Amino acid sequence: MKLNILSILKSITLKSVLSLIKYRVSIAVSFTAVTGYVVYTGHVDFRVLLVALGVFFFASGASGLNEVQEHKYDEVMNRTKNRPIPSGQLSPQIGFIISFWFIKAGFTILFLAFGIIPALLGLLNIFWYNGVYTYLKRVSSFAVVPGSVVGAIPAFIGWTAAGGKMFDPTIVSIAFFLFIWQIPHFWLLMMKYGDEYELAGFRTINQAIHTANLKKVIFTWVVATSLISIAIPLYLTHLSWTFFAIVFVLNILFIGLFTLLAFGKQTEMNLKKSFIGINIYMMVFMLMLIIFHVYIA
Repeated sequence: MKLNILSILKSITLKSVLSLIKYRVSIAVSFTAVTGYVVYTGHVDFRVLLVALGVFFFASGASGLNEVQEHKYDEVMNRTKNRPIPSGQLSPQIGFIISFWFIKAGFTILFLAFGIIPALLGLLNIFWYNGVYTYLKRVSSFAVVPGSVVGAIPAFIGWTAAGGKMFDPTIVSIAFFLFIWQIPHFWLLMMKYGDEYELAGFRTINQAIHTANLKKVIFTWVVATSLISIAIPLYLTHLSWTFFAIVFVLNILFIGLFTLLAFGKQTEMNLKKSFIGINIYMMVFMLMLIIFHVYIA
């Protein structure tokens, strides 16, 4: 038995674990939780690291568990066939064990440091992502709409960990921005990799909306995301018209850039730059909220 455990541990590499947990995505998720925490407290302290770590572990566990659930589908797609489980670097059983311990670590940190509400919100995200959304992806072309709740919950985790009330208008507006942002973010991926997902048995937005109209639909959601972010400064505890003006200008630039990428001279939408751009936009806006509350508000 000891030999089996040792051989299993030797087969696990740092590279395979980092790939399993999608560490870049998990870092981005923890950053939105940090934003919720800092917007409420107005400062950065040691406890914000515990928020980031707890949410990072939760997000890592959810990503790993998702790869366990979908490894047979991942084998079919060029985009995902080299992930640790379909490529044989890790077995599904080992992937599940690693994911379980990440989830347990995330729950333990949030529960011990901040109480039951942030910890339960973390478990809710696991249920919604791995239980609801993962199933819906195979039965509905619009699964990302309810699935985007997953992107909003970490902001609530950070907010409640700091002591904020769950349904305060400030955090609701920020979470709603993250919810809406995720929809065009994911549909841009579907425009590029839709054929692979369909081959693997997933339902995609491409099957419900003609490609010629899809970029118009995505653009509409991008504009909706922008309008929500412009409204957020109005819901902050410390209203600043200067901050509102900065956010407004940022969004004008963002919509202008996205318009060029979607409807410019190129016959095809520049999917890679559009995807990168919408991600940078979200991260910059979250960073602006943090800077405003730490140094200005």
